[in-house]
Amino acid sequence: MPRTHAGIHEHATLTSKGQITLPKAIRQALGVNVGEKVSFELRGNDVIVTRADAEHEDPAIGAFLQMLEKDISRGKHLGKLPDELAAAMLANLGRPADFDKDIEGEVAI
Repeated sequence: MPRTHAGIHEHATLTSKGQITLPKAIRQALGVNVGEKVSFELRGNDVIVTRADAEHEDPAIGAFLQMLEKDISRGKHLGKLPDELAAAMLANLGRPADFDKDIEGEVAI
């Protein structure tokens, strides 16, 4: 089960050089120490901060992502997204995602 830290809300001040200090509660929640790296992902107007070395907690998904990374780096099994899927992705760009919501309809993998 993924670790969640709901309820942690901290502020940081941006310096003139564009730097921030991660608040102690955030560093502790992420389990990062001096010299370790964090990653930033922009989702709409939200910035998601994760450990740069964090591995996915689900071994099946982690193995799939490794296989996918190898295929992409070798140029294998690449193809165009179906137009319908690309259109749906663009239509939902910037919308918040509810990952706990049940999936409706059929799912083809």
